[in-house]
Amino acid sequence: MTQNKGLKKTLTPFMLWGLGVGYVISGMYFGWNLGLEKGGTGGMALATLVIMVMYITFTFSYAELACAIPKAGGVFDYAGKALGQRWGFIAGIAQVVEFILAPPAIAFAIGAYFNAFMPQVPILGSAISIYLIFTGLNIYGVKAAASFEVIVTILAVGELLLFSGLAIPSFNVQNLTQNALPNGWLGAFAAIPFAIWFFLGIEGIANVAEETKNPQRDISKGFGWAIFTLAILCVLIFVSATGISGWEAIVYKNGTSGETSDSPLPLALAKVTGPNHPMYHLLITVGLFGLIASFHGLILAAGRSTYEMGRVRNLPPLLGKISPRFHTPANALAANMVIGILALLSGKTSEIIILSVFGALTLYIFSMISLMVLRKKDPTLPRPFKVAFYPLFPILALIIAIISIVAMLIFNLTLGLIYFSILLVTFLLYLFFKPAQV
Repeated sequence: MTQNKGLKKTLTPFMLWGLGVGYVISGMYFGWNLGLEKGGTGGMALATLVIMVMYITFTFSYAELACAIPKAGGVFDYAGKALGQRWGFIAGIAQVVEFILAPPAIAFAIGAYFNAFMPQVPILGSAISIYLIFTGLNIYGVKAAASFEVIVTILAVGELLLFSGLAIPSFNVQNLTQNALPNGWLGAFAAIPFAIWFFLGIEGIANVAEETKNPQRDISKGFGWAIFTLAILCVLIFVSATGISGWEAIVYKNGTSGETSDSPLPLALAKVTGPNHPMYHLLITVGLFGLIASFHGLILAAGRSTYEMGRVRNLPPLLGKISPRFHTPANALAANMVIGILALLSGKTSEIIILSVFGALTLYIFSMISLMVLRKKDPTLPRPFKVAFYPLFPILALIIAIISIVAMLIFNLTLGLIYFSILLVTFLLYLFFKPAQV
């Protein structure tokens, strides 16, 4: 049997960069602009700056864990080693929630893009078809999946740079200061989930550690290059898009109030080129690649996370089986697809995003605690990469993540209760079926 041979080691640092940027890049194309409605340019800028600090410090801290413990389970394996298997289980479920619930929201946006070009194609039908196609690609093989991810990521990055180049000549600093704090400085707290959406998912690089040719050397490079790329793109897109006509123009479909839009960049570019310019149509067409890159990349990461939980029997063991033909976690990928399609059918895309962000913040908190515990508990653990400025970096990331999750609870109490109920119910089931775990 080839079922137990494990995952193929085929990924290079460049592929890891493509995966890391790809997981995240859809956040540059849609979603972040909704934070402007909460905080204006001032509040959203403050939230984004603080969240960027969190992600930079978190990414390099997380890279230390990923290089020291190169396992597909990511934070599940790190927290399990540092804090015990029960805490590891909770961290693992939080990671699964993040990675399984982010793709349905992106799939819905992809369906909306197709519907804009071909109104006869239903949004939900397109979204489900996309799920089937990209789950199949991931089952076929990680090298093919990662190679595709790099290609669409390069196209998506190029399109963002092109947008910035077209928008910056029309930039006016007054548009950044006009109505900058519509809800006061408290609006910055309400904008936090949308600032996180700029970077959500980069931690997925750690989940392909077992498929990296030289994880101890290459993972830190992949993380570093990816976060550097994303930080630059975040600043460029935020400033250039809001600087054209003010934040209201890229939040509301009619430009002043009313229904919000998931297409901030086309709204901004239409002010510069008009809606019939070839560059405008190019942005909409190529913008689809940004959505596909994140959707596809998060499916890949989610499959590895669920696979590892199944492999150690924290989830049904069938999920921890490797395909004997393709050497990929086919069962985990298929199960995640079913859950994702069910989430799509709910039609609650914004709520799904917020639940995913709750999972991400829980992951960040557990991983930073695990890093500091392991430094004391297991000082001899081989660490090919060590985070700079320790313990400042993990402490900064931990503090910002805790403040962020508290702020999200205040502004999204019902969804927060649903999220923590998911953690509680799954943990009680875990205790029932695995009472001997400590």
